[in-house]
Amino acid sequence: MIDSKEAYSRYLEQDKIALGRRMDRHPRLFGDEIWKYERLLRKVEYYSNCKSGPVSRLICKFYSFRFHRLGVKLGFTISPNVFEEGLAIPHYGTIVVHGNAKVGKNCRLQEGVTIGATNGSHEAARIGSNCYFGSGAKVIGAVTIADDVAVGANAVITKDITEAGTTWAGAPARKISDRDSHSNLCQDLFE
Repeated sequence: MIDSKEAYSRYLEQDKIALGRRMDRHPRLFGDEIWKYERLLRKVEYYSNCKSGPVSRLICKFYSFRFHRLGVKLGFTISPNVFEEGLAIPHYGTIVVHGNAKVGKNCRLQEGVTIGATNGSHEAARIGSNCYFGSGAKVIGAVTIADDVAVGANAVITKDITEAGTTWAGAPARKISDRDSHSNLCQDLFE
């Protein structure tokens, strides 16, 4: 969670690296909407977690409005304070993440991913660091996913994955490999 100006800067830098934009300083004026969305996510987190007072609340509302608008345009429904640093969303498309989910560092979400609660519960997934979710993957309920897990396209996770460094696929998902998720993430994150 962003709790200081230094953490805010670190999150922005790690998100940039995760998106493969290490050499770029800022998003382009036209294009780079996903990078702009992630930067707005971090601004909303920073102002809601670290700043207080009427002016800061107004600034937070302004960034929240812009964040919501861009999320609608891109098809993303992601609440603040869910993802640690290193979030990578490579494509436009519907992505829904429950506000009570907690996701570790260096997560990559392809289009069509859902991380949600079930049966009216407010409990959602707890996902480790260095995880990859393929196109259309679904994580349903208050499951726990270990570090370095890759979830294949259209997989449906409804039970805990406690074995780190594995690949899962199918509906319902089952282990298909002992390969970790690192080949699906930006290698610059591991330098």
